[in-house]
Amino acid sequence: MNDEQAMELALAQARLAALAGEVPVGAVVLRQGKVIAAAHNAPISQNNPTAHAEVIALCQAASKLGNYRLDDCELFVTLEPCVMCVGTILQTRLKRVVFAAAEPKTGAAGSVVNLFEDTFLNHQTSVKSGVLAESSAQLLRDFFRQKRIQQIATWPLRDDALRTPEACFVALRVLTAPLASAYMNHLSSLQGLRLHYLESQADQNSDRPVTVFLHAPLTWSHVWLDEMQMQHTQGQRVLAPDMIGFGKSDKPKKQGLHTLDWHVQVLHEWLCELGLSKITLRVESANLVVARTWAQIHPLQISQIIEQSPAAMTRAECAAPYPDAGHLAALRALTKPSWQAQSGCATMGDS
Repeated sequence: MNDEQAMELALAQARLAALAGEVPVGAVVLRQGKVIAAAHNAPISQNNPTAHAEVIALCQAASKLGNYRLDDCELFVTLEPCVMCVGTILQTRLKRVVFAAAEPKTGAAGSVVNLFEDTFLNHQTSVKSGVLAESSAQLLRDFFRQKRIQQIATWPLRDDALRTPEACFVALRVLTAPLASAYMNHLSSLQGLRLHYLESQADQNSDRPVTVFLHAPLTWSHVWLDEMQMQHTQGQRVLAPDMIGFGKSDKPKKQGLHTLDWHVQVLHEWLCELGLSKITLRVESANLVVARTWAQIHPLQISQIIEQSPAAMTRAECAAPYPDAGHLAALRALTKPSWQAQSGCATMGDS
């Protein structure tokens, strides 16, 4: 059995962890090329902080062999081991460790510290990293994204606002990697309202140039999908917020709340929270007033403004966020209340 085949078995264990609601990490122990133990994360189900996949698999292997020392065994794990797991590995005198994805926050095999290279310890275990790393990383991303979606569903809705049901969007074009939905509700200017935005998740920790797409009053972030994909392939980190009252963001019922200064302040705090500055702002012409006000009030956040016309949205795409008249306060405040107007949306006769 080669390293990729062994890691596939560990990934199968990781998927079992995800189904159980545990962080998807799996591990297998091999001896002379044969699997003698397999396990996945279980700290929640076992109420045991030490129940990491590596520790459980190593304990299974030791029990099967009748010896706590596993010096002729190899461990395959889908995520870089933490300090606790590396300590356990070294105690077993394990011959070799192979892991898939790096763990930048807690990894003890090179990401945060590298205990395997500490020459003061009385045993050295050889380490190999990166085997099926993307498969493991994608499994983790999918798991935590689903967790965030579940948490978002429980965020309270203000009494003076509406939230478009997710069912209104199911017939629209599905997001494809790397674009994904994200939400924020803790900014002071939001006062508990939920802000939705699209982002290229794979680039969150990169040094790529940043482009932010700003929709017009008659559209929402969905209008920028093609342009975001294009800019991403050209090396940009891309984001597109739904202004409050539009798209998948919460919708205050009172038109009077939708002042220019308030929307600009929300966008300013959103960028500050994400730690972004000197962005390129691509904006539909109907929202240039917001873009220019933003640049004047917070000049360090925007390096340039580019006016751009995205492909027209269909009537269904334009109407999706507004299932009834109660959801239209922001649109009425910032534009004429008609889907007939041409600003990226198709006319009533289009499909």
